[in-house]
Amino acid sequence: MTVTARNLVPAKFVEGTQTTQYTVPSNITVTIIDKFTATNISASTTTISVNLVTKTYSPDNSNLITKAKTLAASETYTFPELVGQILPTGAYVSAIASAASAVNIRVSGREVS
Repeated sequence: MTVTARNLVPAKFVEGTQTTQYTVPSNITVTIIDKFTATNISASTTTISVNLVTKTYSPDNSNLITKAKTLAASETYTFPELVGQILPTGAYVSAIASAASAVNIRVSGREVS
């Protein structure tokens, strides 16, 4: 077993439409999320929703982990509800923000093969 610490999602803006942010590669048994940070860089309040989706499913209420988390202008949130979550091969992290280019995310974790 090999465990590799990785920057799963380099710093990027969350889209205004539901978008896959990270997918567990086929050569990885599981990925463990260690840190998930979101910062609202806009001057207005905005929201972010995050889904942890099993390989053959689509983002919906059955895999929604954080629904419309409100971030005040310039607020940073570290998502304790996502830290420690385990994703199997093919599973993915999907997110949507209420305004495109308003919320910046970065995700770190461990890939186990």
